[in-house]
Order: sequence, then C-alpha cells, then structure tokens
Amino acid sequence: MNFRLRAKDEPEINLIPFIDVLLVVLIFLMLTTTYSKFTEMQLRLPVADTDAQRDYPRELIVAVSSDGRYMVNKQPVSGRGPEALAESMAEASKAGKDSVVIISADATATHQSVITVMEAARRIGLSQITFATQSSAQAGAK
Repeated sequence: MNFRLRAKDEPEINLIPFIDVLLVVLIFLMLTTTYSKFTEMQLRLPVADTDAQRDYPRELIVAVSSDGRYMVNKQPVSGRGPEALAESMAEASKAGKDSVVIISADATATHQSVITVMEAARRIGLSQITFATQSSAQAGAK
C-alpha cells in the first residue's frame, strides 16, 4: 500500500470570465446612461407676447371647432373635407396668394382637423400659415 501524501493542487481563480462579465456590464451601463447636457448651456427662451399681435391686412381666419366644423372669416363651411374648405377659402381670400391663413383651432380639436385646413390652404396656393393662441391669463378667465 502506498500511504504517501500527495501534493494537493492549490485552487486558482480564473479571472478571464470575471473580466469579460465586468466589461459587458460596463458597456451596458455606458450605452444606457443618459447624460444631461442641458445644464451646460445657459439659454434664454423666447417669450410669446399676445398683446403685441401683428395685423395682417390680407388675413384669412379659419376657425376649427372641437367637433370638426369649420368657419372661414366667420362664415360656416358646409362640408368637412378639404375640397369644401378649399372652395370656401378661395372665395374668402381677397388678396389671392398673398393672404395669410390664421388657424384658430379649439384646444380639443383633432390634429386631423387642423391638417385638413393646412391641406386646403396648400390646394389653393396659400403658403403663409400661422396659428392663433391665447395667453394663460385669458384661458384662466374663461
């Protein structure tokens, strides 16, 4: 019988898989972290002043209600499609292609209603479009 003591191999920690896992975690954190660069720049944003509105001599006011009805210069439009709206806008525009379309849409009007007004303006060749707004003080008074 052989009763000699064998030399035991000392266990070693294999660091290569550990380093691989740490690199994957590091790459994941680098890709998912959002950096806030807005604090680096000091910006002064423009302020809208509703008291100093411009007067457009050739304006075409299109009102859009919350249920999708249209009025062109306070005259109701019979249809709801872009064809009927374009016809009414063409009749109401006095200066032709130089008219400015002011879209006054209800806050709860659908986006499609506003896009329909823009499409009707494009069809009759009106390219100057602006939106009417109200200040927060006027909105609180209603």
